[in-house]
Amino acid sequence: MSARLPAHALDAVAQKWRALAERRRAHFLDLYDSGRWRRYYDEEQFLYRMREAIGLAERWAEIASRSVGELAPAEGEPVPDTSPRTAA
Repeated sequence: MSARLPAHALDAVAQKWRALAERRRAHFLDLYDSGRWRRYYDEEQFLYRMREAIGLAERWAEIASRSVGELAPAEGEPVPDTSPRTAA
């Protein structure tokens, strides 16, 4: 059976993916601003890649901005009981 990573470790991984997506989006914006994109892409390819980079950066911003408390349990995982316990 595999061990589950704690939520904060998963959040750190999501933050790294978000940073990578942001760097990729910044790279495509730099290519666009400088006009260097013409050396590597035709216009249709570049627009497709740029939209993809922007969309992924926005999606990772949504994913990584969620706090640990907002994360829903995985499919099939039991929901933890958070009701207060009383002494019996």
